[in-house]
Amino acid sequence: MSHKSIIFSHCPPLGSYEDVYRDIHRNPELSKHEVRTAKIVADHLTSLSSFVVHTGIGGHGVVGVLHNGPGPTVLLRADMDALPHLENTGLEYASTKIFTDAEGKQTPVMHACGHDMHVATLMAASTLLQSARAEWSGTLICLFQPNEETAGGAKAMVADGLYDPKRKPELIPIPDIVLGQHVHAIKAGTVAIGGGPILTAVDSLEIRIFGRSGHISRADLCVDPVLTASHIIVRLQGLVTKNVRPEDFAVIACASIHGGSVANIVPDYVDLKLSLRSYRKEVHERLLAAIEKVVRAECDIAGSPREPEIKTIMQAPATVNDIASAAKLKGQLESYFGANCIDSDPFGASEDFSVLATSCGAPYVFYMYGCVDEEIWDKASSEGKLHEIPHNHSAFFAPVIKPTMKTGVDAFAVGALTFLGGKRKG
Repeated sequence: MSHKSIIFSHCPPLGSYEDVYRDIHRNPELSKHEVRTAKIVADHLTSLSSFVVHTGIGGHGVVGVLHNGPGPTVLLRADMDALPHLENTGLEYASTKIFTDAEGKQTPVMHACGHDMHVATLMAASTLLQSARAEWSGTLICLFQPNEETAGGAKAMVADGLYDPKRKPELIPIPDIVLGQHVHAIKAGTVAIGGGPILTAVDSLEIRIFGRSGHISRADLCVDPVLTASHIIVRLQGLVTKNVRPEDFAVIACASIHGGSVANIVPDYVDLKLSLRSYRKEVHERLLAAIEKVVRAECDIAGSPREPEIKTIMQAPATVNDIASAAKLKGQLESYFGANCIDSDPFGASEDFSVLATSCGAPYVFYMYGCVDEEIWDKASSEGKLHEIPHNHSAFFAPVIKPTMKTGVDAFAVGALTFLGGKRKG
């Protein structure tokens, strides 16, 4: 049977999975707190009697393993965590959740990056592929990862023995291919895939600039960390121009600056949070060194009483698709989706997905599928306003459920069937 025939015959009704999506969207959980979502996933995989289910891996990670005779091992991955963001979509199932941390700080929580769609989609795909197990052979792994947004979940699952053959019970075999997909603000019904660099490496830094406090009217007696921080932010914007060739890509951006509390007191310190993103390792390392050089030089010029504190708070490698595997999968996706399978351009965001493959030496492919209503997309395109469509991490990010979920389920199924063995014998 063709992939299209297998999927048509075995795809479950998606109504219940759409309900799961709405439920998870309404009840988002921050990184490292995905307790409820993980239970929904584990209960579902357990209900599929063919899967061996493991929970609590690297925090709240869940893995389902379906052994279906000899053949290749294929890993499909979805992430589960949400973002500290106040939702403004106006959806009937919008999140109103407020998370209170151990110190009593309250933070609104929203699925602003589509991980709720990823979870529901892989749940449905696991059902489809179990139903179709007479049509393929090998081992299918459905992995639901926690803590992607802070780029720690994949490393945590690996460190917890994900691929360790000495762990008892052994969790999963080494995959022959690792596949991941992500909803993206392109037209719903489309799948975008390419080989080579897809997502950037990222280092997020937390920097504390020290000063000497005092009354603003006697700034001559103070060391003003606000002014120093301002010089640093401006100076950083020139690093890419002066250190990166035009054909390369890099971004340095400061998205958070906090210091002081009133208008007439020079504070003792200012905190900055910034990110560096690039594709090539040598560019990344050069810019990291340049950032530190700028920070320390500006503090020295300002006469800061203490050396600045520079801490890495998030780090993830670049996502670089295996060329041969991406070409093989693209051919099958083009056969299935026709003109709705399009080329994927490199995207400046970052992911820890690749750790699940590089940690065990497996090739990997990461691709996108669209979630913007077709009429909205076409109207914005005709008016030259595609830039106004809410994208991932926007408070207005609201994937249209149909046909987004069906596209994601079908793409996962095509991916798995492309790399699994053929029809099971006997």
